Amino acid sequence: MGTPCHFALFDLQPDFRIDQQLLSARYRELARVTHPDRFADASAQDQRLALEHSARLNEAYQVLRSAPLRARYLLALRGHELSLETTVQDPQFLLQQMSLREELEDLQCNADSAGVEVFKRRLKAAQQDLEEAFAASWNDPALAEESERQVRRMQFLDKLSQEVRRLEERLDD
Repeated sequence: MGTPCHFALFDLQPDFRIDQQLLSARYRELARVTHPDRFADASAQDQRLALEHSARLNEAYQVLRSAPLRARYLLALRGHELSLETTVQDPQFLLQQMSLREELEDLQCNADSAGVEVFKRRLKAAQQDLEEAFAASWNDPALAEESERQVRRMQFLDKLSQEVRRLEERLDD
């Protein structure tokens, strides 16, 4: 028997739009019931199985709670594996990203907390736009290439968002 689908572990239908609160609640419930500590007095095999299940559950949760990872996973379920090395073949998007990175560097150099907040809101809006576009296109085979392009863009914006969080932490210190 193969590994169950991440969505099936949480009794969810494979879709990009998922109820994050429901996902978190089901994760906490499953994690509590299957936590390896509950099997401390069990046989070695049961302990190993509990550890494996816990690891699978944690991985599935991490994938499903992240929009870019969930999008990649959905495409993989449809047979579209994205290469990590593939770059965005979209000059306009690349120029936009270079501009965003330069803007973030300027905010960092100037220690501009207010500017970082404005930047973060714009970035969040761009992420939401991409997520909506992906949600509308991922399940249409005719739009597979567009969906893959959107996932790559999501991954880039997610990485940029992580950099913004690190900058905020440095500015708060």
